[in-house]
Amino acid sequence: MLNSKMDAPKGGDFSAVSRVCVSEAYDADLHASNLTNWQQEYDQTSRGGFYGCIVELPFDGLQVFCEHTSQALQQKCVVWPDSVWLGIPLADQGESRINGLTINENNIMCRPGDCDFQLSTPQDYDLYGLVVDQSKLIKMAAIHGVDINWKELTEYGRLGVPDKTLEEVRFVLARLLSVQNKESSPRLQQELVMIALLEVLKMEIPQPAKTQSYCHRKKVVDVARQFLDQHLDEPVTVTQLCEITNVSRRTLQYSFESILGVSPIQYLRISRLNGVRRSLVQAKNGQAVSDIAAQWGFWHLSQFAKDYKQLFGEQPSQTLEWRG
Repeated sequence: MLNSKMDAPKGGDFSAVSRVCVSEAYDADLHASNLTNWQQEYDQTSRGGFYGCIVELPFDGLQVFCEHTSQALQQKCVVWPDSVWLGIPLADQGESRINGLTINENNIMCRPGDCDFQLSTPQDYDLYGLVVDQSKLIKMAAIHGVDINWKELTEYGRLGVPDKTLEEVRFVLARLLSVQNKESSPRLQQELVMIALLEVLKMEIPQPAKTQSYCHRKKVVDVARQFLDQHLDEPVTVTQLCEITNVSRRTLQYSFESILGVSPIQYLRISRLNGVRRSLVQAKNGQAVSDIAAQWGFWHLSQFAKDYKQLFGEQPSQTLEWRG
């Protein structure tokens, strides 16, 4: 089940008095739950201790944030209904993916609310996020004479924006999210964000997948992931995945690497290790590491402990002691 932080009422109805809030976490999934009104689940894919920070500025029907994550992640995300999310990487970021589509320097991400999407992000990644109620966006667009192409916003997931526009928007967001920001008028802050958002929407160009093979590769990965998620405690083989997806081993490998950036075996091992970590964090008193590991298909405990420490930078027993 995806993590969800629901401190504010559903639908982005935040406090009228807006101020910058900072949340820090040393676990990827706990970090995922720190973003208000999102449902998320993060799997850590690179090795080492995790650090995440969210700097958030909430308004009524509008959310602005900057997210930093120290480790590479596979993210499953859903934002509140009847909204639109824009994800704007900071300058000079490593390559990321949304639903398997590569995000380059002049790309931003966009998804509608109440819609599952997947992000693959590299180490030391920083992202600005804007979430706005559709009704609020429609009203502001009408006032300022901006035509919104809803198909582009909700269908493709990846938009192209001129460098100059991105530079100006990043400047505005950095200023607003500064912890030294003493701006006393939430209304003015909100106006600045909405104007910046409209500037992006005026200049955006849809960037759909350029080849038909993308749709096939995405379908192969989706079918394989669904099967793996339903058999996490079983020793699934590559041959099984090829049979389930009806493709060759080479196609299966290429599909996973191009869509998720990892091989099928890496995905299975990483997702299970992250599953163990969630279970350890949520464990009840008296539960043993060995029992929890076995529930996720790890029977060779010495190898499991070694793999766990390599990925998370600590022993599973330390996670169990640290919970709560």
